[in-house]
Order: sequence, then C-alpha cells, then structure tokens
Amino acid sequence: MQLRVVVSTLTLSIIVIGVLGVVLTSQITDRLLESKIGAATEELDRARATVDETLEGSDYSSAVAQLNGIRAQLTNRDPDEPDASGSAGAFEPVLIVPGEGPRAPVSVGAEAEIPESLRTFVQANQIAYQFSTVQERGGYSGPALIIGSPTTTLELYLIFPLESEERTLSLMRGTLLVGGGVLAVLLAAISLLVARQVVLPLRSASRISVRFADGRLKERMPVRGEDDMARLAMSFNEMAESLSKQITQLEEFGNLQKRFTSDVSHELRTPLTTVRMAADLIHDGSEDLDPGMKRASELLVTELDRFEQLLGDLLEISRHDAGVAELAAEQLDVRLCARAAISTVRHLAKESGTELIVDMPGDPVMAEVDPRRVERVLRNLLANAIDHGEGKPVLLRVRADDNAVALVVRDQGIGLRPGEEKLVFNRFWRSDPSRVRRSGGSGLGLAISVEDANLHDGRLEAWGEPGKGSVFRLTLPRVRGRKVTSSPLPLAPTIRKAVQGRPPTAEQSADPFESADPFESDDPLEVEGSARAETAGEVDSDAEIPDDSDMRSSITADDTSADPGVDDTAVDDESVDDSSRASTPSGRRPGEESS
Repeated sequence: MQLRVVVSTLTLSIIVIGVLGVVLTSQITDRLLESKIGAATEELDRARATVDETLEGSDYSSAVAQLNGIRAQLTNRDPDEPDASGSAGAFEPVLIVPGEGPRAPVSVGAEAEIPESLRTFVQANQIAYQFSTVQERGGYSGPALIIGSPTTTLELYLIFPLESEERTLSLMRGTLLVGGGVLAVLLAAISLLVARQVVLPLRSASRISVRFADGRLKERMPVRGEDDMARLAMSFNEMAESLSKQITQLEEFGNLQKRFTSDVSHELRTPLTTVRMAADLIHDGSEDLDPGMKRASELLVTELDRFEQLLGDLLEISRHDAGVAELAAEQLDVRLCARAAISTVRHLAKESGTELIVDMPGDPVMAEVDPRRVERVLRNLLANAIDHGEGKPVLLRVRADDNAVALVVRDQGIGLRPGEEKLVFNRFWRSDPSRVRRSGGSGLGLAISVEDANLHDGRLEAWGEPGKGSVFRLTLPRVRGRKVTSSPLPLAPTIRKAVQGRPPTAEQSADPFESADPFESDDPLEVEGSARAETAGEVDSDAEIPDDSDMRSSITADDTSADPGVDDTAVDDESVDDSSRASTPSGRRPGEESS
C-alpha cells in the first residue's frame, strides 16, 4: 500500500509538472518573440528614416558606395545616441535597389538570406516580418527574425538573430526541468512520510489480528493520541476484548459440556446394567405373562438396546473430545471389515426390503487399520444408506492402490442438498427431522465415523444430489502414519452404460466403477459391472458370511425383466458364470415362495 501511494503520487506529480512546464515554456516564448518583434519594428523605423535622409537628392551615380555607407551608418551607430542601444539587439541590414530600365538592380548585405515571400510583401509596399534560419558571415547559424520595409528609393531589410532568445529559453527549460525533478522527489518523500504514518498503524493492526487468530487473545493495539488512528485502535481493542470474552465463555461451556457428557455417560453405565439385568429377567419369563405385559417387556428390551447404543456413542465421542482415543491398528484384509459390517445391517435391509450390492476385489486388500473402528464406520454408513435409500439398492464398493484403500457406500435415495455434504457429519444433525430412523441411531454415528477416519490419518467425504442419492467415501492409508493424497475411487459417480452387442472398451474393462453404474438400469435387479449380494429380505441375519469367492458365486442378477439395451458385465476383469446365476420365476426374488 505504501509503495502504491508513493508511485501514484509521483506519477501524478510528473504529469502536472510536465503540463505546467509546457504551458510556461509556450507563454514565455510568445512573450519573448512579441518583445523582439516590437523592438525590431522600432529599429526598422529608425533605419528607414536614416536611409531616406541619406539618399535624399541622390542621383545613384555611385549606388554601391552609397549603399555601403548607409549600411555602415546603420550598423555602427554612435552608442551615445539615445536610440543607439535598442532592445532589439544586434542586426544586419540588407539594402536592395531594384532595377529600373537599363539600370541593373544593386544590393548590399546578405541578399540571399531574404525569403522571396517576404520580398513579395515588401515590393507591394507593405511592412512584413518572417522567422527564418540564416547563415551569417559572423558564424551564427540558427533562427532569426527578418523584417522588411519599402523606402522611397529601395528595399530595406533588417536581420535580427535570435541567439539571445534561444539561450534564454534553454536556461528556462533547464531550470524548469531541474525544478520539476526536485519537486517530484520532494512530493514523493512527502507522500512516503504521510503514507507511512497511515500504513504503520494498519500493519500493527494486521499483525495483532494474526496473533489474535492464532489464539493469543491478550494481544492489543497501542493507542497514541486522539486522532482517527487512535480511535481505530480503541475500537479494535474493544472488539478484541469482546471476542476474547466470548471465546473464553464458549471454551468453558464446551469443556463443561464435554465433562458433563463424559460424567453422565459413566454414571449411567451402572444403573443401566442393573435395569438391563432386570429387563432380561422379565423378558426370559415373558411366556408366562399376559399379552400386554409380554409386549411391554419386548418394548423395554428394544429401548434398552437403543439406550445402550446411545450411551456407547456418547462415551466414544467423549473419548475423542478428550483426545484419549487410541488406534489399535493391525495388518489385515479390509474385506473382512466390510463383511462384518454387512452382517450387522442385514436385518435392517431385510425389514426395509433393501438390496445390498457388494463389489470387492478377488485378492486380499491388506492395510494397517483398526478393524473395530473401520467396521463401525462401514456399519454406520450402510445403516444410514438403508435409512435414506427408500428401499432401493445400496452399493458397497472396495478398491485399493499402492498407497490407499477406498470404501464407497452409495444409495439412490433422497440425496443431499447443496452444502449438506459438510453438515451431515455434525453431531445430531438431521436433513429431515420428521424422517423415521429404522436403525434407531443416536445421531452421533457419522460424527464418530469422521473421528475414526481422522484417527487413521484418512478421510471421510460425502457427495449427493437431490433425487440422485448420496455417496460416502472412506479413504484410508495402507501403511499407518502416511497421509492420504488421493483415493482409488472417485467421490462423485461417473455413469456409463454398456450397450448390448458392443464389447466393453478398454477403459470400461479396467475400471468397472467408471464403466457402468449399477443403479442406472431401469430394473434395480439388473446390475452392470458389479457383484450382487442376495436380496436382503431372504437372508438370515444369523447366516455366516461366505468368503469372497463364495460371495461371488452367490451373487446373481435376475434378468427376467432386464432392459434389452443393457448388457450385464462382470466385476473387474472376471465374468460371472452362467452356472452361478439363480433362476427364479418372473416377478419373484430368489427364496420367495409363490402364493
């Protein structure tokens, strides 16, 4: 800012000084020439009177001698005469006697320096002057004022060199240039001083603001004097004091809230254990109770389950807040965590009629992770997708590269509005508070999931569009301690369809996530480029999760109502054998009985 003020002031000063210099030079030049012309006119009148007096009654018997005498009389006037030293300065007379009849024209002086245009005016009995460049015998070469007048017998011209005027103008221009330069430097110094007086308090305020933002809440601006800068410093200090108090209060309130959450969670653990034992005892003997009491015991056990989950989430989030959460990392196959998460949410998918689609590599995906935390993150994401998927299929995809592992959970439900991809990880935040939770969540699942991802030095991100569903991507480093710079899977899905009769392109074969979208088919049972899990409604929640090879063999696609323009394509570079596809009657899922 200081340099900008100085440069702008200096530029404007140079422009103003230049304009003033041009105007002053023009005015002074005009005044000098006007004075020169006036003095030359007076000198011409005196010279004409001298010529007329000398040539009065002359017979031109010796014209050249007479003209030389007159020229000498004009150039060698007595300095004691009152008009001898005129302001016109030195001049050189030129006398020309025009030819008449047999008499040839006679002239003395530098006749060649007289312009023909000037002689034309003089021959027309007019007094005229003209500026011209001359070369005198005395060695002067430059501009001159030539003034001419007719007399009774000849043409009289006086040549006035402008040497003194040139020197005056050169001196004036040099003075203006030096004065303008000195003035510009002084103005630049003055502007630098003034700008410094303004900029220094602003720089001080900037430095103090940075320190204040870094957490040094005691920083204040010095107040000097009673000018505007002093009032600015006072206002800044008042604002800083108010913000410091509010920040301190918020920190105290936050610490109190965290302490209260932790204390209440621990204090509720003991009575909850007692209530749980009593409820289990009542539920075990519910067969001997009347229907009303039996239903009450079932509701009591269900709500105690939710209470225990909420209490566990509160304890977990309090450990993250206190910074005491520990990562029990071990080298394992991440697909095991995915299978464990699927087994815990199958009953939710069964209740809602949601189909779970699993797409995992055939080879083990090894990484240093905490299996309990990764399984909890996937469980929360799958339960969230089932809750908001509106009964449509939910996709779980696993991919890995040399540096990271990515797990994507995608639904095609209500989606997220712009800006909600950040809010969705806030505690107790709900996009639609009136929506019923099937999973009975506490509202802390995604907040805990973000903390678990950060504990792994990974990232948990969300994407969504209204009516197009949402995508949650968990990216974890394969080696503990490394930072995640990129993810093997994109966050926003790229949709491409494989058309029947056309072989898949190399790009589609290389990346099935890019090649086709499993949710783009008109029939949700028709899946392109991904493996399909069994319909959740027919899977026993207590069933054992098969290995990946077994899962692939049990993953089928009913194409009884398939779109003829879509070709089923297998996951990765493998194809699903026809022998592994389940054949079911049209309109029914595998395992359903006809009524």
